Amino acid sequence: MRKRRAEKRALAGDPKYHSVLVTRFVNCLLGRGKKSTGERILYQALDLIKERSGNEGLEVFEKAVDNVKPMVKVRSRRVGGATYQVPEEVRPDERLALSIRWLIEFARGRGEKTMAQRLAGEFMDASGGQGRAMQRREETHRMAEANRAFAHYRW
Repeated sequence: MRKRRAEKRALAGDPKYHSVLVTRFVNCLLGRGKKSTGERILYQALDLIKERSGNEGLEVFEKAVDNVKPMVKVRSRRVGGATYQVPEEVRPDERLALSIRWLIEFARGRGEKTMAQRLAGEFMDASGGQGRAMQRREETHRMAEANRAFAHYRW
């Protein structure tokens, strides 16, 4: 391998809460350089959470992201013509990335009118241990548990 690994850049906190997690979420929320729009949507969602539940929006958001983080996942591995679903642990940075991605994906699929309302609903569900993002995590864990017999094929 000739080139060295790319260094992880340190992210700055967001303008309102000074949270790196919020910055990462906003960066994943909208593409095409629309960071200010992403921030506005997320801040509206956090305000909606505060209105609806009375809890601090940022705390609910952090709890939701934490709840959705998967511990294990399965990866396809070919061994002698057969393909096995091999369970493996998820690295911490990848856990965060997956939980953010799932929250956004399932918020987009919800029925509320605006994206802020959808995000607020998904955050509140996930922080309570419900919602589609939590289902995806449980599903992933179930698959890893079911295929534990193939764990020795890890590489």
